[in-house]
Amino acid sequence: MTTRADYLALAEELAEHDRRYYVDAAPTISDVEYDRLLVRLRGLEAAHPDWIVEWSPTRRVAPAPVSSFPKVVRDTPMLSLDNTYDEDELRAFHDRVIKGLDGEAPGYVVEPKIDGFGIELTYKGGLLVLGATRGDGTIGEDVTANLRTVHGVALRLREPVDLIVRGEVYITKADFAAINAARAAAGEEPFKNPRNTAAGSIKQLDPREVARRPMKTILYEIVGGERLAKGHLDALALLHRLGLPVSEHNTQASDWDALRAAVEDWRDRRDALPYEVDGLVIKVDSFDQRAALGVTSKFPRWAIAYKFPARQVTTTVKELEINVGRTGAITPVAILEPVEVSGTTVSRVSLHNWDQVARLDLGDGDRVLIEKAGEIIPQVLGVTERAATPRWTAPASCPSCDSPLEREDGKVVLVCPNRLACPAQRHAAIEFFAGRGQMNIDGLGEKIIAQLLEAGMVQDVADLFDLTADGLAGLERFGETSARNLVAAIARAKEAATFSRLLAALGIAHVGGVVARPIAQRFGRLSALVAAADAQDGEAFVASLCELDGVGEVIARAVDRFCRDEHARAIVAKLIARDVDPEEPRVEVADGPLTGKTLVVTGTLSRPRAEVQAAIEAAGGKIAGSVSKKTHYLVAGADVGKTKLEAAAKHGVAVIDEVALAVLIRGEAPGVP
Repeated sequence: MTTRADYLALAEELAEHDRRYYVDAAPTISDVEYDRLLVRLRGLEAAHPDWIVEWSPTRRVAPAPVSSFPKVVRDTPMLSLDNTYDEDELRAFHDRVIKGLDGEAPGYVVEPKIDGFGIELTYKGGLLVLGATRGDGTIGEDVTANLRTVHGVALRLREPVDLIVRGEVYITKADFAAINAARAAAGEEPFKNPRNTAAGSIKQLDPREVARRPMKTILYEIVGGERLAKGHLDALALLHRLGLPVSEHNTQASDWDALRAAVEDWRDRRDALPYEVDGLVIKVDSFDQRAALGVTSKFPRWAIAYKFPARQVTTTVKELEINVGRTGAITPVAILEPVEVSGTTVSRVSLHNWDQVARLDLGDGDRVLIEKAGEIIPQVLGVTERAATPRWTAPASCPSCDSPLEREDGKVVLVCPNRLACPAQRHAAIEFFAGRGQMNIDGLGEKIIAQLLEAGMVQDVADLFDLTADGLAGLERFGETSARNLVAAIARAKEAATFSRLLAALGIAHVGGVVARPIAQRFGRLSALVAAADAQDGEAFVASLCELDGVGEVIARAVDRFCRDEHARAIVAKLIARDVDPEEPRVEVADGPLTGKTLVVTGTLSRPRAEVQAAIEAAGGKIAGSVSKKTHYLVAGADVGKTKLEAAAKHGVAVIDEVALAVLIRGEAPGVP
């Protein structure tokens, strides 16, 4: 007969196997054996729910999402670290430490600075009771349910101690690559970098979704560690004994020469780590010496971050490529001899605009210095050796249609004005029209579009709705089945379309899905929008558009130009003739806590943006695409562009995060403007 003691022994056995796997990276049983034990544990818990303990390995993932993250106020703030970027600055830090210790020699611990998301874990009697984000250092957010899903975050320590410990949640390079490969296969945008992906994951409201992300943790500091150990290395050894993960790459340095050598050694070691690091953290080991050195209002005097310089390499420019975008922007791209930078091969780099080309004074065959800005986007820093070749200059005409190029006043971008008659822009316009989030035509990719254009079967987006299976079947890439599938996909897209989706798909400058909605609600159909433009002069039409939430003068004038453009009008007429003139469903504005409020949502969020916007609308709020004086709140996630933040500051718009938004939606913030 199985007893509760047997159940507890099994739970402890599985927890120990978790520690060996995720903390020590030294499993002692196979995955199959582990799964058998876990199945047995779940069976016992199903039969005896009163036996279940909170630290059971089956209890990592909460069964339901939370509505918000409560605030956590710390007694001991999570201070930032002062940064240093070169040996002279590091030596100055060492000299300050010596001076602060009245000449006494310090011992240092050198740790890799993981590019992750800062967390704090609180244990009472050895049990995890709180997991919080760093926040502003003093106030974080309670994300306990999410951090429980991170393997390596022990739910119960090996000893019943009270402990507060800090560290980083991260995603390995290999796991990040796998995540993005899966997203690409699903037609989704890849994530920008592992750190932001980890941060966004921990801020999701549903722990079940968090558990899907392969996150790990490394812990690096005990709050009040002097109670438990004499120094930092001893404290880290204690954490490991308790079953918590610490870095195996920490090293010691007893004097300046050893410290300098340790830093130099890491320049070559950083790429060998399975996770991204952006520098080193150098700490005084002795807690007594730390106490003597003290802290400033921002930084501890006993620690500093040594930031690695950005990765830079040299390579040869092979040629200049000139790209014509969907909006007509003419972008110069340098084609390079392939070179490895920060773990990826770089063979092409955008030069952004022709003013930048002139500043760099580039030509074929030049040797150039390449850097990955933020370890993500490659850029040309400058020329290290010029070849005896002509320098590149801005083209006078479009490389696709030979139209004279234009430059708007105050802008640096050259533009082909031949919008819908330019072959390159036509291709890009059709590809955009068919894309996910616009008309969503399955199977209509770049190569198929190129083939259709070359065969003369389409000249613009309206021609897509004339395609037949018989006509397609004769093309090289099509058989009978694939031809029928594409025609069926176009028919489905037409049937499912709303006016706002069609309007966004037409590629009008500044008009995306969010901005299209108030326009679509006002006019109902594409034919009605064009008729309204015909019925008024340009200024009156622009003024009427500016009355809509989220539509400013720049957007309004872009819509007006589209409605009066000869080529655009021809395409609109063809669409309407093919019965591609869908009606916009009328949306009844909900009455709720956000009634009368206009919000703009931006940045990387804890859940899909469409879900956040739907929640706002369900609470009575309106969504706008850009910040204006009509905006009440800017909901900002991670990676917010400075343009929207500057606009919010200019117009006095409140900037809030998802937690504050949840409070507003629940109607729990009376008196907030």
